[in-house]
Amino acid sequence: MNRCLSGIITGMIAAAAVSGCVGPREIHDEQPVVAAQPVYRPVADPQPADKGNAHAVTTDDLQPSAPETYVVKKGDTLWDIAKRFLKNPWYWPEIWHDNPDIKNPHLIYPGDVISLYYVDGKPRLGINMKQVPGSTRLQPKIRTYPLDEKDVGIAIQAIKPFLIRPQVVAEETLESAPHVLDSREARLIYGSGDEVYVHGLDNAYAGQRFSVFRPGKKLLDPKTDELLGYEAIHASEAEVIREGEPATIELQDAVREVLRGDRLMPLDPGPQGFYFIPHAPASGTEGSIISLFDALSQVAQYQVAVVNLGQRDGMEPGHVFEVRQAGRTVVDHFDKDRKGREVTLPSEPSGLMMLFRTFDKVSYGLIMESSHPIGVGDIVTAP
Repeated sequence: MNRCLSGIITGMIAAAAVSGCVGPREIHDEQPVVAAQPVYRPVADPQPADKGNAHAVTTDDLQPSAPETYVVKKGDTLWDIAKRFLKNPWYWPEIWHDNPDIKNPHLIYPGDVISLYYVDGKPRLGINMKQVPGSTRLQPKIRTYPLDEKDVGIAIQAIKPFLIRPQVVAEETLESAPHVLDSREARLIYGSGDEVYVHGLDNAYAGQRFSVFRPGKKLLDPKTDELLGYEAIHASEAEVIREGEPATIELQDAVREVLRGDRLMPLDPGPQGFYFIPHAPASGTEGSIISLFDALSQVAQYQVAVVNLGQRDGMEPGHVFEVRQAGRTVVDHFDKDRKGREVTLPSEPSGLMMLFRTFDKVSYGLIMESSHPIGVGDIVTAP
């Protein structure tokens, strides 16, 4: 794929290792198409994949038009490949199996031939060693060249800010975050190019980069009123130019004014990596959308929302949820016996969401598909 890619974000996302991809890097000339679950070249009937809440895939789960073979191409995404074979892409991991003969079972490359076959009547997908006429198996090579960020696809730009900047912060994180003290000129408002003093950067080093943000509204659980965190309103990026206490930073690429008391967090994609494999959460998992980004009331495909489910609830990147519009409450004026009674309408499906970053109490989700507008209060359930 000739990109600084370490996998493919499902859907239309090209998953890029954003951190560090601003200059020349040593990368694979032909990167793997997806960081998939262990692939299988059929040599024997493997152990069943069904574990815990895994779904036992049957022929009913296959697309009517599912091909017998498919040659992986540059630009393919795991979500798109899975939809060629399956009605529900998140069942993809359930029909791949381990094969000890494969040195690295987590990679699928352009030129690989994905084959649909059956074991005891159950569908399986594997990598077939036999090449389709006219196809070429591309082997990884090493090449170094600068990355142009526009090459990594449109949707990665939608989630990049959420991978490297804080958008939601926990209460304890907010309380301990470094904060802006003042500037040399003692002004009240600061912008790009200004040098300001910051308290709490004791361990920072010259050249380290941060996001400057302002605490926003509280995020509460709609059922329990538990405080899940605060919105982090991004104001500027910053670079440490002098260590110490207080440290001195230079503001860069400000998108709004920086004020005294604004907080800092490192610009860091976090430890979760950029491999996103679509799979369903535990059966019965349910939550709610509690916040939207860059939208007043509703979002649609390739926009981001926050849900009130996190790592403590077993959430992990790649979990796919069905989004359902919460049923409105209406007044029935035509019931003869109970005029004026309130009736709650049923919830209706409106799209699919994939989690791409999880925290203790909340997670960020990207809307992969939407048939209707999606808003705060909508329900997310295991598909």
